[in-house]
Amino acid sequence: MEQEIDTTALGEQIVKKLKTIYDPEIPVDIYELGLIYDVMVNTDQEVKILMTLTSPNCPVAESLPKEVEEKITAIENVKSTEVEITFDPPWSKDLMSEEAKLELGML
Repeated sequence: MEQEIDTTALGEQIVKKLKTIYDPEIPVDIYELGLIYDVMVNTDQEVKILMTLTSPNCPVAESLPKEVEEKITAIENVKSTEVEITFDPPWSKDLMSEEAKLELGML
């Protein structure tokens, strides 16, 4: 019998992992920076992450999505990960968490 996967718990594991990935130019993780717009997990344990970058010509435009994909796919119970980059809406400082703004001295 196939074990039922708790997609909520898996989603929380994914967020925890996202908080270990940092934008190399800013000392704040990509989740608190507001670069992650959506995390979707289906019952087949396939993950889709909708994210943005601080700018379209971000120096890590190639490597950051790849790092996200690799780290999330490495989580137990994740079968596959698709990372989609969007610039709609464009990233702005307003998307940052209070924690990130505090860290960067913006509060």
